[in-house]
Amino acid sequence: MRDSFNEINITPLTDIFLVLLIIMMVIAPMLDQQGLNLAVPEVVNKEEIAKDPKIMNFTVTDDNKYFFDGAEVAVTDIEKIVSEKAKDFPDGMLIQVDDNAEHGAVVKLMDSARNVGVTSISLAR
Repeated sequence: MRDSFNEINITPLTDIFLVLLIIMMVIAPMLDQQGLNLAVPEVVNKEEIAKDPKIMNFTVTDDNKYFFDGAEVAVTDIEKIVSEKAKDFPDGMLIQVDDNAEHGAVVKLMDSARNVGVTSISLAR
């Protein structure tokens, strides 16, 4: 006669759970990385922008030059200009970006605005 099993061997099951636990412990610190907090922008017509003079209008061109109200701004003077004009434009900033402008140029302008306290930043094409 064959002996029947009276107990279940849980050793393989324990090994699997320990491997899964180790994998989760290795992956968990990677999941806690900071990112950009982005909000979905509202659709704004260019006609509405022209009527509202309380928004700073910056333009980033294809060759990564910055313009404020039609005047070119040097890269080194961006934060100074934004901090001076932020008091006159309480509604925030609008950045009009050409199609081939580099992402880094736009982020530099956004960082400068955020450093001086501008909280409302919009992008337009």
